[in-house]
Amino acid sequence: MFLIDVVEVNPLEGRKLALKFADGLEGVIAMDQLIRHYTGIFLPLLDESFFRRVRVDPELGTIVWPNGADVCPDVLYATLSGKPVIVVGRKVLG
Repeated sequence: MFLIDVVEVNPLEGRKLALKFADGLEGVIAMDQLIRHYTGIFLPLLDESFFRRVRVDPELGTIVWPNGADVCPDVLYATLSGKPVIVVGRKVLG
């Protein structure tokens, strides 16, 4: 696990996010790659105006939306960096 906080987020067109992490890693993530099915708590993200209300929660160290939807910062970091998430010696993402 990385445990590196997201420190900045800027929503872009097409459900993309420009992210910056505490260690300086920056990049753009297409949320459609991470969220295959926008159901449940993620359903409101299909609305562009709601999607743009994303912000960084400094306590959680990740991005959140007003309805409580969030994405694990390790998942975001692994996606941007190309480094896999390893849990108990096993690759679980990346």
